[in-house]
Amino acid sequence: MSILVFAEHDNTELKPETAKVVHAASQMGDDIHILVAGENCAAVADSAATISGVSKVLVADNGVYKHQLAENIADLVVEMAEGYSHIVAAATTTGKNFMPRVAALLDVAQISDIIGVESDDTFVRPIYAGNAIATVQSADAVKVITVRAASFDAAASEGSAEVASVDVVKDADKSEFVSESLTESERPELTAAEVVISGGRGMQNGENFALLEGIADKLGAAIGASRAAVDAGFVPNDMQVGQTGKIVAPQLYIAVGISGAIQHLAGMKDSKIIVAINKDEEAPIFQVADYGLVGDLFDVLPELEKSL
Repeated sequence: MSILVFAEHDNTELKPETAKVVHAASQMGDDIHILVAGENCAAVADSAATISGVSKVLVADNGVYKHQLAENIADLVVEMAEGYSHIVAAATTTGKNFMPRVAALLDVAQISDIIGVESDDTFVRPIYAGNAIATVQSADAVKVITVRAASFDAAASEGSAEVASVDVVKDADKSEFVSESLTESERPELTAAEVVISGGRGMQNGENFALLEGIADKLGAAIGASRAAVDAGFVPNDMQVGQTGKIVAPQLYIAVGISGAIQHLAGMKDSKIIVAINKDEEAPIFQVADYGLVGDLFDVLPELEKSL
């Protein structure tokens, strides 16, 4: 069975989510193709070709795909769907934007946010904010799947796949790119960081998030936040970790002043090691933490930074 994986990229660099999606796809079949859609994205295609297990990289290089508008990308994927048993993408902002359109146009049910693969037609995914795990089986001829990349290791980079151009130009002319506002940071991207330190309502205000910065710099960590902290206006919403924010699974996750609401746990409970710092010893976060420290974060954080 042939599998089409959509590459996550910014036209210059291939995002790490792609190698993780390929690992997931390798458990569905052994003939994996990657679709790179963008503008002036040859470097991305070359990177994709090195992912182990990939036999071919298809490159749709055209201005209409530069900003990966959902309408254009969906039409492109549907045009190329023939001959593929699975169409797979990461459950990122981009994947969540266009994959439902692909499923609708193909008249199949999308299987969203999978965290495990049992066979080529049976998949594992969280439901009820991660409180339950569902095993679902699809009888559709084409499986349209989004993958929670944080749940899979990245495929190795030892491949040398064939790179081929695709002369399919789909301009739906239903939307246009207007502008984008991006947050620039020297710290790692939240969803790709090996270490994440997050603050919650216990931080009390946005200025106190500065207490996390020194620790983050010493650990090479990204800084996140709980929904409570974002809703309170302490930090911008691009820092939110949780079911309605970003899903992370770093090697080390440090939760500071976070009680551990269900929606937050759904976004970080796959982290390899979880450390919780909270003055409430009954906080739910301690139920999932590998290490817990009961104490006032305003006393603990300066000591932690000094120790590091």
